[in-house]
Amino acid sequence: MPDWLIVVLRSLLFLVVLFAITKWLGKKQISELSFFEYVTGITIGNIGAEMATGIEKSIANGILSIVTFAVVPFLAGIISLKNKPFRDFVEGKGTVFIKDGKIMEDNLKKEKYTIDELLDLLRKKSVYQAADVEFAVLEATGDLNVLLKKENRPLTAKDLGIAVAPSKEPQTVIMDGEILDEPLSTIGQSRRWLHTELEKLGVTIENVFLGQVDSYGQLTVDLFDDKLQVPSPQEKPLLLSTMKKCQADLELFALGTEVEKAKHMYSQNSQKLQEAIDKVTPLLRG
Repeated sequence: MPDWLIVVLRSLLFLVVLFAITKWLGKKQISELSFFEYVTGITIGNIGAEMATGIEKSIANGILSIVTFAVVPFLAGIISLKNKPFRDFVEGKGTVFIKDGKIMEDNLKKEKYTIDELLDLLRKKSVYQAADVEFAVLEATGDLNVLLKKENRPLTAKDLGIAVAPSKEPQTVIMDGEILDEPLSTIGQSRRWLHTELEKLGVTIENVFLGQVDSYGQLTVDLFDDKLQVPSPQEKPLLLSTMKKCQADLELFALGTEVEKAKHMYSQNSQKLQEAIDKVTPLLRG
């Protein structure tokens, strides 16, 4: 067998081995690495590359070495779950860079960060003045988490005392012109319902690149043809308008009748409907 073919086959073998081991170790290996996991990952990659191109080397020994380096961080992870000092040693601890609005120069030096690098990290968090920061910590993964001073934080609906509708994860029911039955059944709907909703929007399933249903059962679509405009769902605004019209009609009926009993009934129901409108308005707007 020619050498080039051996290298190709060995490369494919170690690619499969490395992929399987990475899947076994978990997503953390490709997202937030500790120093220990970083060193282990580099070593495993080097072993795989060396064994793939080193024709005279034993494949079994290479796989054994990779498995050994994979088992060590796996066991370290188990120990870390039960032992905080060990976890702090292996994974590292966060370092406070700004506390109570004051930059901690000693901690910057400890982590070998310059003020320019700190400002760069702050800009990545859309913060352009260190004086706006109440607290900032450099995590063990190298990410800087920032807490702005209260007066510099964006206002939330809670700050304003406004009730907002809860939201759930939207379900993707159409992708590349194909219906996805599993998310469709998750929201308790059928293909017939989906085709009915598409008819309301005036589009066919073949023209839909992406279709999603929100937590209120509204279907929104993105078409293959970007020039075509699809109207926004109107069910919620129409329902709110209908409720307001009914409430206004009840008020008119109360004003238009001379019968006290009927006037009281209309007024009472108008008030109840207004209370219901006040409660559902945050849910039906937008």
